[in-house]
Amino acid sequence: MPAVSSLLVPYASYLRVYEPLAAFPEPERSHWARYAARERTPTAQDELRRSLADLLPTPPVPVPVHESADAFVTEVDGVVCVCPWRTRLRGWLALESLDGTLPKPLLEAVLPSVVREQAAADFEQWRERNPDARPWIRTAVWQVPVRWFTLFADDEREYQAYEEEGPTAPALRYRTPMVQARRRLARALKALRESVDEGPLIEGLIDVGRWLEEFHPRSLVELDYGGLVHALTGPQLADDRSAADVAAGIAALRAGDGEAASEAYERLAERWRAVRDRQFAN
Repeated sequence: MPAVSSLLVPYASYLRVYEPLAAFPEPERSHWARYAARERTPTAQDELRRSLADLLPTPPVPVPVHESADAFVTEVDGVVCVCPWRTRLRGWLALESLDGTLPKPLLEAVLPSVVREQAAADFEQWRERNPDARPWIRTAVWQVPVRWFTLFADDEREYQAYEEEGPTAPALRYRTPMVQARRRLARALKALRESVDEGPLIEGLIDVGRWLEEFHPRSLVELDYGGLVHALTGPQLADDRSAADVAAGIAALRAGDGEAASEAYERLAERWRAVRDRQFAN
């Protein structure tokens, strides 16, 4: 779990996939093997510092000039697995979704249109050369998308509480094998299609499912609350059982109990509505 830093991560959550070294072709496999053997590998805070540093120059650098050669590293049953940062690709994807999320005057002040247009042109050229590229990390701000919770079970929840004194920060994450994540998503999708009309939730599940299919079947899937832990109090984090609420709602749908499904959804919606509303608070 992460340690306290002088820099707090933004109010963002992350869905990550860690793939075994065998999933990577050479010479990338050898690179990650050497990388994982290092005494210390960078953390999420390190990635954030580098990204923020690029926004300080004038004009800002919204997307790194070169792709990151860093990754998050973990072990699964003795097998080394890595989650490449791919910061440049994720920066381009984030820019694509930026319009409409900020008032135009603010967006122009932070990232002038000429900077965004050049980044978009660079991305289009890069895409032509790398049509199959995909990120190992997905990011959401001021929320954890409901569809992400369908991948996990409550007993996979790992919570590190606030400490009044001590070097550790609060943290909340879920981890599950890829095979379990795919199975749960398929069951959730089936239950929803049999119970409700097509809509954003079903479309979101299909999108996540297609993304997961891109990875090695022995990968590890991780949901990290990231900086959202700083938008919640200690009691709120301790009481947060969002994956359990989603599982209860899906189970109720399969059983034909619409009332219980609505109750589970309301618990979830109210919890995350309170977090999203803070985005616009002074």
